[in-house]
Amino acid sequence: MRVLLNVIWLVFGGLWLALGYALVALVMFILIITIPFGIAAARMALFCLWPFGRTLVRRPGAGAGSLIGNVIWFLLAGWWLALGHLFSGVVMCLTIIGIPLGLANFKLIPVSLTPFGRDIVDIDQARRMGLTVDAVVPTTRG
Repeated sequence: MRVLLNVIWLVFGGLWLALGYALVALVMFILIITIPFGIAAARMALFCLWPFGRTLVRRPGAGAGSLIGNVIWFLLAGWWLALGHLFSGVVMCLTIIGIPLGLANFKLIPVSLTPFGRDIVDIDQARRMGLTVDAVVPTTRG
């Protein structure tokens, strides 16, 4: 079922959101000093391509560097990426079939605003490790 949801997600908006993150990553890599932000954007682009079955967890050792990075990220790219998730989520929720996809978009808004200090892991792996799950993308066993 996860594969089916991921394919539907990819076709109906996930690809465009991933391209948005990839564009941000490209700009950040070109500016050289913002390469860490480009890496974060590239990780989020990959997460937007195939989100079902994976989740975001807080990194235990994240500290002041993550906080500073998140403030800069918010100012440079986070706010408009969050708007992309909001718009896409509202559009997807207009149909009954799209509601799980829309909810997944809404749950990605916080991490699009503040990506530093978080890791993307498989949901089962996060539970095995006893990690706190920040944003759970709807899942089904399958």
